[in-house]
Amino acid sequence: MNEQEAIAYLDSFYPRKSERSLSRIRELMAALGNPQDGLRFIHVAGTNGKGSTCAMLENILRQAGYRTGLFTSPHLRSYRERIRVGGQCIPPEELGELTERVRPFAEALPQCPHTFELITAVALCWFARQGCDLVVLEVGLGGEFDATNVISVPECAV
Repeated sequence: MNEQEAIAYLDSFYPRKSERSLSRIRELMAALGNPQDGLRFIHVAGTNGKGSTCAMLENILRQAGYRTGLFTSPHLRSYRERIRVGGQCIPPEELGELTERVRPFAEALPQCPHTFELITAVALCWFARQGCDLVVLEVGLGGEFDATNVISVPECAV
């Protein structure tokens, strides 16, 4: 799957009427081997300034010598900027390959996942694959059922 195919696939899962729960993302991550369990997180929530706060935190941590992951949403210019390691966007071929990896597990779920759940899964797989020391993780809409709550207790919550 190339970058454009991956983005089209990920974006095809906009929220439909479904129960509000973490069951879809939990099932999906379990099927993928729970790669998030081997990572450490700084979880950022709030109404305004999440993206800026995430960018500043990631930069500080990277400058301090940590191998950082950064997950933000939405993107400004490129879909790939939602997922970064060491300040670099996920390469197009990796976005395609990881989307292709997540696809059969997502399609096997009893309830159709949402786009944000899928991109969260792709991001967490990428961060684990890249061996990130710390991941700065921005919530989506926030709240109890936000897909980013699939992580265990973060090192820090902002």
